[in-house]
Amino acid sequence: MNASSVPGTPTVPGPLTLSGPAAALLAPVPARAPVPTTRPAANAWLPTAPCTPAACLGPPRGPAAVPRGVLRLAALAALLAAGSALSPFARWLPAAPVRRWCRWTVRAAGVRVRITGSAPSGGGLLLVADHVSWLDVPLLAAVRPARMLAKSEIRRWPVAGWLAERGGALFIDRDRLRTLPATVAVIAGQLRAGGAVAVFPEGSTWCGGARGRFRRAAFQAALDAGAAVQPIRVRYRDGGAAPGTAAAFIGEDSLFASVWRVVTARRLIAEVEVCPVIPPGRHPDRRSLALAARPPDPEVPVGRHTSPGER
Repeated sequence: MNASSVPGTPTVPGPLTLSGPAAALLAPVPARAPVPTTRPAANAWLPTAPCTPAACLGPPRGPAAVPRGVLRLAALAALLAAGSALSPFARWLPAAPVRRWCRWTVRAAGVRVRITGSAPSGGGLLLVADHVSWLDVPLLAAVRPARMLAKSEIRRWPVAGWLAERGGALFIDRDRLRTLPATVAVIAGQLRAGGAVAVFPEGSTWCGGARGRFRRAAFQAALDAGAAVQPIRVRYRDGGAAPGTAAAFIGEDSLFASVWRVVTARRLIAEVEVCPVIPPGRHPDRRSLALAARPPDPEVPVGRHTSPGER
């Protein structure tokens, strides 16, 4: 049965056939591909941390902290400007003044620095540490100046990206897994030449109340080069006995927001513990080497994340 055979239903005319210009004008327009409304998903292999500003960071400081923050920002800017002016001559500067400048930079932001232990002053050395804050970079350099392994996005950061490039940072494109072997080879080459390279093997920042596991790739460079590994433990305390999160630079937090939170904080302390060095040949593979470079810390568990109110 068709529509025309049903009583009361109007007859439907047959299809209209067009030709010439009329057919071209009335031809259906091909559908366009939908425009994506969300950002593409991150690569599944990229290291991530569960820490977010909403879950891990306290409320911003009140107006009373503004003068303190402005003065510290001015001091920090002055030291960064001095460092920028001297950066072309950094390779000829002795390590001692570079270490002092890095320590002063952290102190200018209002953070007291406590460093226990020391690292070898010469020879190829892979420095590995927890990653909590942008402050980690000058703190590691205060132990021993080194070329920093950094994600390529840092190149686009204002001021910090320029300083990182002038400081000889080794950049890695984390979105391209196939570039990882070449990066490991570059690190190994620096270590064979007697240089120091600093790496944050967690691959992402954590809030300081918890920490991630060390990824193994960078340790392969130390094995290939026959270089020692220097584990370093970094903690921040913001007025309490337990490690705090005021210095953390995590999740969707902006660099300026993190800097402002640091310079307006009170009684913020950075503790840097230089652990015993791991000599070359002590561990046969990168898995065991990564585990050895991550000594247990009863104050900061690995992987188990808690909010500040639960600590």
